[in-house]
Amino acid sequence: MNNMIKTAEYIISGTGLAHFPQDNKSEYLLLGRSNVGKSSLINYLTNRKNLARTSQNPGKTITLNFYLINDTYYLVDAPGYGYANRGKTTIATFEAMIETYLLGRPNLKKVLLLVDYKVGPTEDDRLMYEYLTHFDHEIVVVATKIDKLNQKETASAKKRFKEYFKQTKVILTSVNKKIGLENMLEQFEENV
Repeated sequence: MNNMIKTAEYIISGTGLAHFPQDNKSEYLLLGRSNVGKSSLINYLTNRKNLARTSQNPGKTITLNFYLINDTYYLVDAPGYGYANRGKTTIATFEAMIETYLLGRPNLKKVLLLVDYKVGPTEDDRLMYEYLTHFDHEIVVVATKIDKLNQKETASAKKRFKEYFKQTKVILTSVNKKIGLENMLEQFEENV
């Protein structure tokens, strides 16, 4: 299997273009609500337990975190959105940081929008998806925690996702059940 991740290392965190890597490697942004499983997914993809810090408390990530994969591309972990306890200033800072990143990174190849399969797409997810469609980047929806649903809930979630993300590729994942790794790795052009 040639699309495996062999090396992964944390490089830098930042909130503005001056902080981000300047080496012209491809980048893949992971966006999603707080506690949707971004850090867990990064750890799963890279087969590293604590590469990305996970927490039971939402809102731990407050910067864009760059992880260099196979010395060829970056996974970029964004702070979660939709966390109610964040103040207006923090929310405005997040919005400005994401917009600056989306407009200012020519090496951004795809935006991976993580959405909890059981509860989503929430209003925040729908707003973020609509927002992302205004930029010239491919969007892939990553449904997380698919193992948390029973058969009836799965049918309902499938219908909701199909209805809302009509023209967008949706990848089903579960870190706990190790589902979706191959489909995720195929999203990174350098792995194919």
